[in-house]
Amino acid sequence: GDLLVFVSYLKSMYKPIRRLAQLSVQASQSLAAAERVAQILWTEPEIRDAPDAVPAPRFRGEVEFRNVSFRYGSGPYALENIQLRVEPGQTVAVTGASGAGKSTLVSLVPRLYDPTAGAVLIDGVDVRRYTLASLRDRITVVPQNPMLFGSTIRENIAYGDPAADEQAIRRAARLAHAEEFIERLPKGYDSPVGERGCTLSGGQRQRLAIARALLRDAPIVILDEPMTGLDRASEDLILKGMENLLRRRTTLLIAHRCPSLLPVDLVVVLDS
Repeated sequence: GDLLVFVSYLKSMYKPIRRLAQLSVQASQSLAAAERVAQILWTEPEIRDAPDAVPAPRFRGEVEFRNVSFRYGSGPYALENIQLRVEPGQTVAVTGASGAGKSTLVSLVPRLYDPTAGAVLIDGVDVRRYTLASLRDRITVVPQNPMLFGSTIRENIAYGDPAADEQAIRRAARLAHAEEFIERLPKGYDSPVGERGCTLSGGQRQRLAIARALLRDAPIVILDEPMTGLDRASEDLILKGMENLLRRRTTLLIAHRCPSLLPVDLVVVLDS
């Protein structure tokens, strides 16, 4: 009997010991991850507010690249002596081969980077004169792969303007032609969206991103290849939503080829 009890206790001891060993591994992984997060949080940003920076006003939407050159670090120039002026309300397509600097060019407007030489101006004022937060509040970016969160459709749209009421959210969805698929969902606007919109199709994710941009109501819009990887039916719906988004707004559209479906005022071709 004593042997049986001893073997039983010995067997029961293995499980907590294994758990303790696993806990040690998890603790080591967590500490390593915490160190990496801390390094990011403690990193000093290269783009900062100038000492005399002021809040940005409501823009008319004139964007000018004046003798702009840019390079990453000490590498070759990605952009060199760019001269471009976009009038308020115009839609400009920026096209060219991969690596020609299309994304780099439009990234200078919200100051994701600062030009190596020259200046980017909005309504005649260098963007470096404004505080970063206020400048970026006046600019809407619709990326190629919209960032959606693991929350409801309503909250994902409201991310464009957290103070928006229900009526404004529904109006933005209607103008983006997203309302038709939202109302077919079991819980409508309260339907959950998986991380990065994994429960939605590519066209549905793009229409939610357009609805978010419409709700934000910024005078300057940056679009990064909004039609990539979509079927014709989704393209038609997104085009209708984009027509509402681009109305009376200055738009910079990144496109790998000259856009044929969306009306533009000017096509800028970058050569690498």
